[in-house]
Amino acid sequence: MATIDARAATKGKHHFEPIRFLQQIVAIDSCDPPGGEIEIARLVHRELLALGIESELDEFLPGRGNVLGRIRGTGEKAALVLSSHMDTVPVGTVPWQRWPFSGEVENGRLYGRGASDMKSALAAMIAAAGKLAAEPSIKLRGDVILAFTAGESANLLGARRFAERGLKKEIGAFLCGEPSDLDVVIVEKAALWLRATATGRLGHVSGEAGVNAIDLIHEFLTSLTALDLDCPEHALLDAPTVRVGRIQGGSAVNVTPDHCAVDFDIRLHPGVDHKEIVAKVEKLAPTGVNITVLDFKPAVESKREDAFVELCVDVCARHRNQTPEIKGVSYYSDGTVLLEGLSVPFAIIGPGSLGLSGQPDEFVSIENVLKAVDIYQDVTRAWLS
Repeated sequence: MATIDARAATKGKHHFEPIRFLQQIVAIDSCDPPGGEIEIARLVHRELLALGIESELDEFLPGRGNVLGRIRGTGEKAALVLSSHMDTVPVGTVPWQRWPFSGEVENGRLYGRGASDMKSALAAMIAAAGKLAAEPSIKLRGDVILAFTAGESANLLGARRFAERGLKKEIGAFLCGEPSDLDVVIVEKAALWLRATATGRLGHVSGEAGVNAIDLIHEFLTSLTALDLDCPEHALLDAPTVRVGRIQGGSAVNVTPDHCAVDFDIRLHPGVDHKEIVAKVEKLAPTGVNITVLDFKPAVESKREDAFVELCVDVCARHRNQTPEIKGVSYYSDGTVLLEGLSVPFAIIGPGSLGLSGQPDEFVSIENVLKAVDIYQDVTRAWLS
């Protein structure tokens, strides 16, 4: 583990081009697993310093690093956090028409893994911060904190690292750049990850049959379809979901498997007690199947009438020449860790498109990226000055 701490920002003018930088970081494979975001983190760190912004690069695991940028305010108001992550989901097995790390630009779109989710927001936030830092006449009443993380896509490693280091104590408002089509997202579902493990008994087709662990898991998954999640309806969210993501079992085709495990994802509305859901799942499990909790990521929600949400809506409307939609999403963000237990305003505004995460030929609208730069800058200026 190594930590590089550079708090003294460089002086002088530096021209940051968000689209060119986006091409540069899309060309870097930071799929999680295994992550390896450190190359991007170093580039981000260097750009922030060149823009005159304080920056700290924290390589908290080999190849995994966070970047914390800061524009200091007067301290009269709690900080506004701009949140993006530097990792992406894997490329997948479906063929792409373009090289996944090309950063190719065509017909107003930039293509590549992470273009939408969410390296485009990362580039736009750096550009917005650079413009704010270049305006010495603006007096910000609170700090602008750029919280750029590793390992968001699976286990929120970077956000947990920030939490360990005390970032939560500084947060007064939280603006995340996850994909939203430049609409304003104010609620995300909770994510409950469970593992069902079946223990059987070895057997063979020529003798004692044993107890088939895969059959036990099949029985469990069949009963799981009857799970009653009993979530209250939410105006901005679709129904709760149960999705199987991974299954593993057996050692040889002619040997009765004595072990099988399945990992599954349950998405829940705000306010649902996830422990009650775990208890319901356990009741469905047949003898020989054990349920364990892999992770729980709480829901995050702001009220439509919050002043910060109203500000985000007004700024987006001005730059888009139309009123943005207020939305809820099924994905989670770094906010699930960094805002847990806090009562601070939260919103997601991202240039990426909902539904493109994890898809082949992922892209982002260049126009959206450039609008996001102005939106992030104006929201920050209005909230803190």
